[in-house]
Order: sequence, then structure tokens, then C-alpha cells
Amino acid sequence: MRKLLFVSCICFFSFYTCDDGDVLDIEFDFDETFQVCGTNDLVFYKTKSDPSESLSIIIANLTLEELLDVDETGVYEADFSLSTTNTFNYITYSNATLPNNLFCNDIPLSEIKIIKDLESTSGNVHIKTVLTEDDNDGIPAALEDVNGNGDLTDDDTDGDGIPNYLDEDDDGDNVLTKNEKPDPNGDGNLSDALDTDGDGIPNYLDDDDDGDGVKTRDEENESQDQNPSNDTSLNGIADYLNIEVATTVPATAYREHTIYKTYLVTLTVSNFDLQIISLDVFDFGVLANSALSTSRKETPNFN
Repeated sequence: MRKLLFVSCICFFSFYTCDDGDVLDIEFDFDETFQVCGTNDLVFYKTKSDPSESLSIIIANLTLEELLDVDETGVYEADFSLSTTNTFNYITYSNATLPNNLFCNDIPLSEIKIIKDLESTSGNVHIKTVLTEDDNDGIPAALEDVNGNGDLTDDDTDGDGIPNYLDEDDDGDNVLTKNEKPDPNGDGNLSDALDTDGDGIPNYLDDDDDGDGVKTRDEENESQDQNPSNDTSLNGIADYLNIEVATTVPATAYREHTIYKTYLVTLTVSNFDLQIISLDVFDFGVLANSALSTSRKETPNFN
């Protein structure tokens, strides 16, 4: 939960007198995440119960697709001025609990009873989206900087056009990196990565895992389906790990790769005035939305 700090030491507001003489008890204790709904006009909001309160920001003429339209560096960043159409609201309710779809109905919910609606029409809203892509292969992206120059985009062990940090199969042998035990104990130290042939090259970077002179991807003796792991013609050991099997069946394609995408959307409000609450900067939080985690498919050109 987020408990705001105002004037550097006050943890919550209690018993503030409003302009109309009402007394309002404000705790302002919200989760660090927020939700969004809308099509052409977006509403960013967060709600809580006990007491029932909400914070909401309306940004007109903005779509979720625009928020996810990042530039070549994977970033979208924009500022919006609060106004009579772009408003920041703090609302209290007499309801014991609030519905999940409070702000996402075309028709107002009749059971909702508002006690106080404080609105700021001046100030600034800053929205930032950062796209992170990864291969989820069990190796942190920072450890896939093979040449050690700090640039992940030029590390492409198998030369398939997909850098290692996005490549589910770093060595292009058609066995997924995560299945080649790059970090058996999961401690982030790759020094214990599986190296079947003991040549000093871990399996996940070795295109001939058993050292029999036949590339792993060419050891599909039973089913040519871009998956050498299911070809076990002798002793129940996968042929690509069995030095006693050196039959060559030339591969003709790479397997399809999945690249995982995650959008991190954050929002801050600055220099606003909600009559009884004025802050230089308020961290509204991080957008929680399952649609922000997605993936794309890519099959490299075979070489």
C-alpha cells in the first residue's frame, strides 16, 4: 500500500475542513498500481475501501495503443496539462466497497454514492512507457553480453539475426537454451552450465553438444521437427548428447522463436491543487494490465 508523505513528515490527512464547511477525513492510502479504461479518452484510476476512495485522471484524445507506441529505444514519454477536460479527481464515497468497474461504464452506476469530489484542473501529468523484451531462457539479459562491451544487440552467437538476449536458442542448435541447463541451480552464476562434451563451451552456446563432429541440429534421426531432444535412437539418450550416435540428417530450418514483451507504464502528477492537497510531485504508480505482457513470434532465416 502507498501511504503518502506530505510536507516531508505528515503521513496522512485527518479532519480537514472543506470550503462548504464539511469535515473530510483523508487517509490517501492507495496501492502503488493503477488501472486504465477508455477508448479515445483514457481514465487512469485507483480505488480503495475502508474508507471508500478513488483517485482518477482523465486524459482526453489519448488511446492505450498510443501509450504502447514506443520509439526505436523502446520508450514512449509525454506530458499533458490538467484542464477542464483533463482532470485529476479525489473522490470519497459512502459505499462500504467499490465495484471493479467503477470508471468503466458508459452509464453511471446508480448504487454509487459520492460524499466529496475534489478536482484539480491545473498541473501536469507525465506518462512514460518502457518496453522490455526478453527470451525468458533462464539467463538474465545482463549476462548475455558475450563480448562484454555493454551492448546486448551485437551478441548473436548463432548468427541468426536475433541477439542472444532475445534468442530462445542462443547457439542455433534447435534445442531451447532453457533446456540446455545454463544455470542448473538458478543462482545467476553460469559457471556451472551444462557442458556435455567438456570442451569448455556450455551446451547452450555449443552447436555440437556431445562433440561427435555432427552438429546438434543435424542429429534428428527419428523426427525432423526442429527438435533434436525427442530423437533417442540408442540407449534412451538423445542423439545430440550421445557420442555413440553420429548419424547426420541435415537440418533445413530453425524452430520458431518466441520473444516476450513487457510494457511498464508509469504516471506522475505535478503542481496540482485539490483544494486541501497540493503537491509538487505525486507518484501515481505503475499501470497493472495483463495486456501489457505479450509476445511476438519470429523464425530466423536458416543458415
